[in-house]
Amino acid sequence: MQGKNILLCVSGGISAYKAIDLASRLCKQGFEVKCVLSENATKFVSPLNFSAITHNSVHTSLFTDADPIPHITLATWADLLIVAPVTANILAKAANGIADDLLSTILVAYDKPVLFVPAMNVKMYHSAIVQENIERLLERGHYILQPATGKLACGTEGEGKYPPNEEIIYAIQTYLNYTLDLKGIKVLINAGATVEAIDPMRFLSNRSSGKMGLAIARALALRGAEVTLLYGNLQVELPYNIQDKVFCESADTMFRETIKRYPKMDWIICCAAVADYKPKEINTQKLPKLSQLNLELISTPDILFELGKLKKENQRLIGFAAQSDNLIRSALDKYYRKNLDLICANDIRYAGRDEDEIIIQGKIKGYPPLKEDPNINSVVMKGDKFSLAHNLINIIKEL
Repeated sequence: MQGKNILLCVSGGISAYKAIDLASRLCKQGFEVKCVLSENATKFVSPLNFSAITHNSVHTSLFTDADPIPHITLATWADLLIVAPVTANILAKAANGIADDLLSTILVAYDKPVLFVPAMNVKMYHSAIVQENIERLLERGHYILQPATGKLACGTEGEGKYPPNEEIIYAIQTYLNYTLDLKGIKVLINAGATVEAIDPMRFLSNRSSGKMGLAIARALALRGAEVTLLYGNLQVELPYNIQDKVFCESADTMFRETIKRYPKMDWIICCAAVADYKPKEINTQKLPKLSQLNLELISTPDILFELGKLKKENQRLIGFAAQSDNLIRSALDKYYRKNLDLICANDIRYAGRDEDEIIIQGKIKGYPPLKEDPNINSVVMKGDKFSLAHNLINIIKEL
């Protein structure tokens, strides 16, 4: 993101102080950041906070700014304009073209999509007029980041909370490169490790963190897809803005929930590390410590294999193959045996890391054929999991 210009506009909500941290994170990510504060925002936070962090002047007025036409200069400079937090007042101005201060005038002058981050009382957020203004902005091609749900400043619980800054940065990274190009596409994705109980305390599992699956789910949602997330044991937080999510502790539960939902899906992406085996019997009481314990294991349902048999012509089925050796051949075997459209081979050495390397195999246009199988194309991708998620989505779109 080096060299990308972000214009961070802050309106007068109680969560304006959180925009200070957002500005700091953006600068650390390598963005060039300039800030605009509404007059009401200066009642909550000081322009000095933002200028010290960004090493740029902060703009607060049309008429006292050093630049004679700041609304044009700043609107032209920005690669992406983000309003965080955005109040009901600024949403209304943006939706109706009112330009009566510097921030609202910049919104009229800016000729590209804007990312709005609403944060307000739950009753205000769900009021008819606010929702009408949001719909109007969406129809014009702008981006509205869904607020989080939780305890609000007024003490009530509900939707309207300022979302985590980490999630806002994911949105910024997305909308600098992509649009809402997946609207109308329904995607089922599973992620994380399943847990197979031995007794009420002990279990069998694996080292999967769930990071890759959640990165894909997050990227899909930000690009407008309708995402259903089935998740097992995770080492990271769930994306806050995915509404349809179901915890599936065991392989049996994940199999049952997957089969129940797959008929309505356009894409099914199986990224979870589903246990291959489970204890034949689960002890109802905690086992005492013994000098030796013998467990009889039986196979768990093969979710991908069953989906491959059930897959419809208009559906796309994507699998992952985590291996320690023979990545390409093992993935190829899985690709054919389970009737997949794509297989993503990944080395288990990357388990739990933020960076990853995946080998995507399938009949994908524009990529060289495999030496092992000239009928199959292959591409090796390296980078952070969120960027890889977007790259994988782009390939699925071309199938």
